Amino acid sequence: MGGTFQPLKGGGAAIALDEIEISILRSLAVQLLELIGPGEPEPAEDADPLAALFASDGPTEPPADPALARLFPDAYGGPGGPGPEEDAEELRARSAEFRRFTENDLRTRKREDVLAVVHSLNRLTPAGDGAAVLELSGELPLRWLGALNDLRLTIAARLDITEDDESAVLFRLPDDDPRKPMVMAYLWLGGLQETLIETL
Repeated sequence: MGGTFQPLKGGGAAIALDEIEISILRSLAVQLLELIGPGEPEPAEDADPLAALFASDGPTEPPADPALARLFPDAYGGPGGPGPEEDAEELRARSAEFRRFTENDLRTRKREDVLAVVHSLNRLTPAGDGAAVLELSGELPLRWLGALNDLRLTIAARLDITEDDESAVLFRLPDDDPRKPMVMAYLWLGGLQETLIETL
């Protein structure tokens, strides 16, 4: 998988993707959509936005799934976070309150980012050589950047990868290791993310 993002004249980014790459990206994106879950219902047209904000009833507990916990981490860390004078109970209460008012919006934004990836891929038509050029402009490069980051966080959680592991372990896995395909996807997504950042 050698395609990298290149800058477009006038702004934006482009990348050539073959059918296999398109299929892998679409599959990973759809799985991430399923993990994130359905979006919030749209408020009624006559709804008071200020009242809706203060009536927010999002979750207060961190997700049990390790991948979702990486996508929606506690705002105030945990014990040992902001300072020694704050006890664990206070940090949990502050994190719960912050989560209640923000997680639903964050979940919606992440879902919109991944949907933008899926829609972009669905519009691609590979040519005779099996490759298609994806061009991203406007808000799409940032949506792709957010989705690529979330895909990598999810895979890292599934593989139990920390930043310290990345260089030391990932490149030395034997070919028969069952984690190898997901590690290869993780590294490939990292390359896509890095070249997309460079083009922007």
